[in-house]
Amino acid sequence: MPNFYTDTPQFKHYLQHPLMKRIVELRERNYADAEKYDYAPMDFEDAMDSYDKVLEVVGEICGEIIEPNSEEVDHTGPTLSNGRVTYAPQTQDNIDALNKAELMGMGLPRRFGGLNFPMVPYMMSADIVSRADASFQNIWMLQDCGETIYEFADESQREKYLPRIVKGQTMSMDLTEPDAGSDLQAVMLKATYNEAEKQWYLNGVKRFITNGDADIHLVLARSEEGTKDARGLSMFIYDKNSGGVTVRRIENKMGIKGAPTCELVFKNAKAELVGTRRMGLIKYVMSLMNGARLGIMAQSVGISEAATREAYNYAIERRQFGKAIIEFPAVYEMLSNMRAKTDASRSMLYETCRFVDMYKTLEDISRERKLTPEEKDELKYYSRLADAFTPLGKGMTSEYANQNAYDSIQVHGGSGFMKDYKCERLYRDARITNIYEGTTQLQVVAAIRHVTTGTYLQRIREYEAMPVSPELESLKRTLSKMAQMYEKLVEIVTSPKDEEYLDFHARRLVECAGHIIMGHLLLQDANADPEMFRRSAEVYIHYGQTEVIKNYNFVTKSRIEDMAYYKPDLNENA
Repeated sequence: MPNFYTDTPQFKHYLQHPLMKRIVELRERNYADAEKYDYAPMDFEDAMDSYDKVLEVVGEICGEIIEPNSEEVDHTGPTLSNGRVTYAPQTQDNIDALNKAELMGMGLPRRFGGLNFPMVPYMMSADIVSRADASFQNIWMLQDCGETIYEFADESQREKYLPRIVKGQTMSMDLTEPDAGSDLQAVMLKATYNEAEKQWYLNGVKRFITNGDADIHLVLARSEEGTKDARGLSMFIYDKNSGGVTVRRIENKMGIKGAPTCELVFKNAKAELVGTRRMGLIKYVMSLMNGARLGIMAQSVGISEAATREAYNYAIERRQFGKAIIEFPAVYEMLSNMRAKTDASRSMLYETCRFVDMYKTLEDISRERKLTPEEKDELKYYSRLADAFTPLGKGMTSEYANQNAYDSIQVHGGSGFMKDYKCERLYRDARITNIYEGTTQLQVVAAIRHVTTGTYLQRIREYEAMPVSPELESLKRTLSKMAQMYEKLVEIVTSPKDEEYLDFHARRLVECAGHIIMGHLLLQDANADPEMFRRSAEVYIHYGQTEVIKNYNFVTKSRIEDMAYYKPDLNENA
């Protein structure tokens, strides 16, 4: 029977990364839980064995239940009746299977019933689920909202809601509105406090809410009357059991059809304030969104993996002109690039997860005790890297998911355009990944400051200092030359001190940083396991080199005044 964990040996490679030992020791507080919980690990090897066994269960459920259900879920989708959503029967089967296996609340502490998994194995499960059905990942992965409750809510709220999440109750994050999409500081859903009742009430409309009829909601609302910016927004928990929210409609979407995307109407809906007033967007949503972006990275990698496998299997079986189409250079070049982009995306995902694991765990420890000076330095270092790599990774991996889904259809030819083939659904599902939780353009806005402040270049220098085998030295030299071009580009674009000019070239600079970093990550993977990664490292670094040269030529051969060619003439029709 298919198992989507055991058939992908890359997962065990990333579980064995040297930093994992430090991550697990911090996460497990030197394995103190072993005295309280019979399922808590006693040491590092025990913890790794636990991750391996749980991921094998996830892989089995995905291979035997979720993936076989995916086509019918795509055709059927959720339904709406009397303001309430009902999942497709197969979606409910998926939820029941994962609940039965006790795979909700994977990252939550054991005192709330969770598995206390670090981000790395947790995102591996999301990667696996996404390969099986990207739309279902949107429902299952929203358990991550529980991390926000754990991090920012008070203890009574944690005790009230987190055990319910672990037992399988679903979640949503209610952020966007008809007039507040990417610009969340424009949110106007109103939160009012009834002093006599000591109760908050929510009124207004939310739009494009994934899994919008969930049991437990995190809601961004305007709590400060008369404000119009981020400082007037607070975060609230809404419990579906309290009533007051109805689903007006389920959006008719291009893809991820199994996950209901809803328009919600709040009418005097009772809610609980999370943390401090006015910090809803400034602090809590930013943390929530960064976690969600990791989830979209995992979703993108899962889609890339599925698309690559579908294309490869078809290319072996499909014969034209007397031979399998995989033997034609136009096809095998496409397939090699797909595999390289998938492997590079996965390497980027788990590097980012390690950074998030380190800083989030140290941050959590700081609430229990005073950090040592060394731990404070670690927290600062990994927090900066996580902040830099999250938008870079989300932007790069989601673009690659779209490219791989596109190429998968191309390999299939006319057949790929038909709904008889899985690649057609993958193409539709992939399209949202570089839009939601912040478009690629917004990821560039978040990433560009790490270009200008040198975060990426500093990390590239650290990668350059890492040894590789003699056989890989030529690839390392190629990456070094790419880094020199990147450094020159940054100087060219930033030296005029023209913000519009920087914005114009920002995506080119961020992409160059991404190609170099992902090339280095694959190079290190190939150094550790040449058989598994060398080919992808060679293909990707060559691909990245051509992209960096292309961007270098564009920037160096253009002038500030050339931006005028691209500016719209608002007096003309498009």
